[in-house]
Amino acid sequence: MEQQRNLIFLLLLCSAMFLFWDWNSDKATLAQQEEAKILQAQNQDINSLTEIGNTIKVSSDTLELTINLNGGDIIDAKLLKIKQEQDKDDPFNLLMTKPEFIYQAQSGLAGADGIDIKSRPLFSADKTEYKINDGDEKVEAVLTYVKDNVTYTKTYTLNKNSYVVNVDYSINNESEKNLSLCFYGQLKQSVDDSYLKDDSSFGMVAGAYRGTAYSSDDSRYEKATLDDIVDYAEDNKNYRISTKNGWVSMIQHYFVSAWIGNSENGNVIYSRDTDQGKTAIIGIRTNNVEIRSGENKVLGGKLWVGPKNQEEMASVANNLDLTVDYGWLWFISIPLFKILNFLHSIIGNWGFAIIALTMIVRGVMFPLTKAQYTSMAKMRLLQPKLLEIREKYKDDRQKAGAETMKLYKTEKVNPLGGCLPLLIQMPIFIALYWTLMESTELRQSSFMLWITDLSVKDPFFVLPILYGITMFLLQKMSPTPVTDPMQKKIFMAMPFIFTFMFCTFPAGLTLYWLVSNVFTIFQQFIIFRSLEKRGLSVKKAAVAKK
Repeated sequence: MEQQRNLIFLLLLCSAMFLFWDWNSDKATLAQQEEAKILQAQNQDINSLTEIGNTIKVSSDTLELTINLNGGDIIDAKLLKIKQEQDKDDPFNLLMTKPEFIYQAQSGLAGADGIDIKSRPLFSADKTEYKINDGDEKVEAVLTYVKDNVTYTKTYTLNKNSYVVNVDYSINNESEKNLSLCFYGQLKQSVDDSYLKDDSSFGMVAGAYRGTAYSSDDSRYEKATLDDIVDYAEDNKNYRISTKNGWVSMIQHYFVSAWIGNSENGNVIYSRDTDQGKTAIIGIRTNNVEIRSGENKVLGGKLWVGPKNQEEMASVANNLDLTVDYGWLWFISIPLFKILNFLHSIIGNWGFAIIALTMIVRGVMFPLTKAQYTSMAKMRLLQPKLLEIREKYKDDRQKAGAETMKLYKTEKVNPLGGCLPLLIQMPIFIALYWTLMESTELRQSSFMLWITDLSVKDPFFVLPILYGITMFLLQKMSPTPVTDPMQKKIFMAMPFIFTFMFCTFPAGLTLYWLVSNVFTIFQQFIIFRSLEKRGLSVKKAAVAKK
């Protein structure tokens, strides 16, 4: 009887859950339909080159924007203080509209009465070029569009020495009806980046992240590649995230563009694809705002277009500095970067700052390195006794294990003592790799002599060759107990393999590893002398075993 009651209760519970899911699904469908109406503007393919009409340019001391008057979108953005290539005068081109590649920052008014729903508005401007004047702190470009007794004034504001673009719509409603509008800002980029010169990957090592990211009230930082955005759209799983604060971005090596939402009315983060999956879009829009007849209201947002300057981005929006993607070891990389930045503020040269940071890191980890070599020496000295135990109890594995552990306890040796310090050090080394990899400050920064750019490979491969030599010396100083001939050959080939691999690494990273090896050689002299005074020697232990 009890089992029957439990079965009936379980069936009722399942039925209730199915009814709830069905109701929730219907509710979600209605919400999606309403969302589809609101985002109808974004569902237009508004970016084909044939729709680019007259354009204007807006320039500050840091940015030069090209704006399409058909819609008022930014179709090109150049970073005037950053060169596209070293020793050339062309500024870095972040946003662009080419037949082969599109990367645009779009904005408009959607909602029930949005002017961007069925077609893009054609704005007018007083001038074709707006430039910041000497002594001025900002430059403004004012675009105007009038429809049905409503004047829409779209203003782009660029401040001096800033990568922030303020985009505001002033809506003067002189019609007889109330308007329901929302501001949206979105980023659109071609999925295929073969047109771009990809400098974010280095040989066999993972390259910098390229894709989208967003921040909301529920998540400080989430990312998805451009391919992911297209796949979400195909599976009808586009982003629809409600948030009060937040931003959306597109990220690449050293640079980022990001729309920051207006927190007054709340926002919705969304994504989709267009051009039959050839391009991906991520955007953020405000909730609907009512503008009564006779009212004048302002809607808008902020756009960051520039390098990954952590301090500046953190001041623009919460968590925007997280677009400097250090990976899962960010909690180590961030302090390392702050130390590196501090050292640079004193030394004035990023190369020497890397050297100083390397010495600090190696110095802090010296106790671990010493413990590692001490444990290795003890283990090698115990090898004859360990072989004796294995031979004596070769038919009794349990007894052999017990005697081995007894020997470790008697001699006060931890068999994992040589591995644990290395395991502790590895996250620091990996985090430092990403710190140097993601630091936009190293881009086109000169070190000395032939190293004129720490973010690209050594043109003459001097640093990789020196690294290989130091690695070979480290092997000679720490003879391996490996006896297998094949393993010996592999071990001997490691300096050549790593030298070849480091030939593709940025000079800043190679410099770090070279200095690290040199410092390790110096540390080993100190450690070996200390071990010899205690009657231990890594070299002698290895030779005795042979």
